[in-house]
Amino acid sequence: MASTASLVPKLQDALDFAAGQVKGIVERYPDFYPMYTMQGRWRHGGEAWTHWCDGFFPGMMWLIHRQTGEPWLRQQAERYSEPLEPRKLDRNVHDLGFIFMSTYHHWHRLTREPALRDVLIQAGQTMGLRFQPAGKYLSSFIGPESVFIDIMMNVGILFYAARETQDRALHQIATDHCLTTWRVLVRGDGSTAHEGIFDLATGEFLRQSTHQGFRGDSCWSRGLTWSLYGFAIAYRYTRDRRFLETAELNADYYIEHTPAHGVPPWDFDAPAERQGQPDSSAAAIAASGLLDLAEFTVSRAKSRLYRDTALRILETLTGDEFLARNTPGWEGILKRGVYHTAKRLGVDESVMWGEYYFVEALTKALALAGGDGA
Repeated sequence: MASTASLVPKLQDALDFAAGQVKGIVERYPDFYPMYTMQGRWRHGGEAWTHWCDGFFPGMMWLIHRQTGEPWLRQQAERYSEPLEPRKLDRNVHDLGFIFMSTYHHWHRLTREPALRDVLIQAGQTMGLRFQPAGKYLSSFIGPESVFIDIMMNVGILFYAARETQDRALHQIATDHCLTTWRVLVRGDGSTAHEGIFDLATGEFLRQSTHQGFRGDSCWSRGLTWSLYGFAIAYRYTRDRRFLETAELNADYYIEHTPAHGVPPWDFDAPAERQGQPDSSAAAIAASGLLDLAEFTVSRAKSRLYRDTALRILETLTGDEFLARNTPGWEGILKRGVYHTAKRLGVDESVMWGEYYFVEALTKALALAGGDGA
């Protein structure tokens, strides 16, 4: 594998391409929040399933602005972030971390304006209202009996709000959710289930299930990377070694079961005839999460392994199979992503969370090489 320094031109070129694609969306579809492409085009009438990823498009603008300092990107990032503010009170989704940590958190880090911090705190408090005391988890949008592995990527906004307000009860809710997820959705080998179902009356855990994976007992690759990254976030806020160890367990499973190029199939347990569909978004999430884990782990060997794996993933994703640079008419950045296979939404397409975490991973990798990234 190439060294970090030798990868810099390729990573920078990919980031420049991403910036150009972002500008293209703004120009073609002003005030539109893309989710997934159909035949490479963002604007279409396809189903959303749930309203969860409006933060990723402006989030990319914040990330690229931080890297380049381009004033236009800052203006657009604010323009696309401001309309999201009312969703700080949105109780219909479990995704307020996705929406606000990708936008208002970046914005507040840049300006330190108290009003932006207040939005983040309110969003974290609203997320806390999803807590089910009997089972000790934050429920998914499906219903109060359901917990998703995805919520590990959103629990950080509870930890943030708890820290900023010194709210011990909210911190405990976030911690309890992580521990419940660890107990019921993370398996002993480091693989993960997508969903857990509880008995609402007793809080008893009933079974593992899925909406986006191949089976309830399979390992949906994006869910695995949500867990890997999410437990690393939890460790960042708490320094609880259990969360770090869980993230490392997820990472080790990912590395052991993913092809050498670093991009996994959409589900690790899908039958052979369906294994040919990769998920570039899972790879992008893994790359970004692994770069964080490389800093957190106490093992030098693991730190090198995680960093090298992340760079290998980025080297693959910046090649022509996955980067859309040489695909005429393609409006996304990363090809070969997956949204929802069962519903046939965004399969082998660009998906906005894949775009965001790819850009985030690029900026982290460039920072490793001495740049000014995240």
